[in-house]
Amino acid sequence: MRAIIDPQRVSVLADPPVPGAPAGQWWPPVALTSAWLEAHRDDVDVLHVHFGLESFSADELRSALDTARSHGIPVVYTVHDLDNPQLTDQAPYRALLDVIIPTADRLLTLTAGTAEEVQQRWGVDARVLPHPTLLDTPPSPAPRAQDEGPVRVGVHLRDLRPNIAAEEIVRDAVAAARLMEAAGVPIVIEILLNDHVRDEAAAARIEAAADGHPTVDVRRTAYLPDAAVEQWISGLDLFVLPYHHGTHSGWVELCYDLGVRVAATDVGYLREQHPDDFSPIVLGEPQTMVEAVRVAAVTRASIDDLAARREQRRAERVAERRSVRTAHADLYALLRDGVPA
Repeated sequence: MRAIIDPQRVSVLADPPVPGAPAGQWWPPVALTSAWLEAHRDDVDVLHVHFGLESFSADELRSALDTARSHGIPVVYTVHDLDNPQLTDQAPYRALLDVIIPTADRLLTLTAGTAEEVQQRWGVDARVLPHPTLLDTPPSPAPRAQDEGPVRVGVHLRDLRPNIAAEEIVRDAVAAARLMEAAGVPIVIEILLNDHVRDEAAAARIEAAADGHPTVDVRRTAYLPDAAVEQWISGLDLFVLPYHHGTHSGWVELCYDLGVRVAATDVGYLREQHPDDFSPIVLGEPQTMVEAVRVAAVTRASIDDLAARREQRRAERVAERRSVRTAHADLYALLRDGVPA
């Protein structure tokens, strides 16, 4: 939320505490409940929903939106996910979209493809605004000559959420490494996996799938803070997103800011986020990863060139963030003042 808010024009209420949850935990989002909206009806000018729909039933969500409407609180919904990455069965989530998308006073989204799909499925318009930069202070380039040494590829499997094709990508990584080595191209593939995962049996299979290959390193790590993730990605030539399903990805935005190419399964509208830095891969076809690695090897820059690229992008992205913040603040003001579309 911080990335889209102009603090000079917009005040964001603090996340309400979740009863019985540890300090700092905000899921499920209490502000999206009828009771909270009723209690805070005089404090809220606009309700802007981004994530967390899956915490509720369709009836609970409908009740909250009805409460907002009854008190004249306009609702903005940013359509990040048409398919929820946290879920396998999408039917309950799509029922939630059927509630909020036709009901919201304004819809925003990140890509033209998503806006087109929203229009086709629900007959309503969504305004396209780019995702602002995720970085406040970009890390320095990794201390190595980017145009020398093995091509460095990274994959982060996180906690094995349902949309990550973890075992498949490890097998593909091993096959791709062998193909690259046979072609005389040195490569290192780093695959990170959280210490705490949703399925330990799957984690064991993932580690076994690496098959002891010397250049495919599957490594368990503690949960990494943002700065550590940014520093790790900044030293890569290619970052891989092995998704079964999805719509958009914050990882794509982060990699763009860091000047690192993305290879991903061509799901949702990831390709539209930054198409010039995107290579599609197909699970079970390691040759597609090989092609992505070859492009990354050709396009990777020296340290000086990479630093210059990041500085240029930084300037562009900061300007873009200002325009996105202005667009949000203007929209909130129009809704607060009851200006019609």
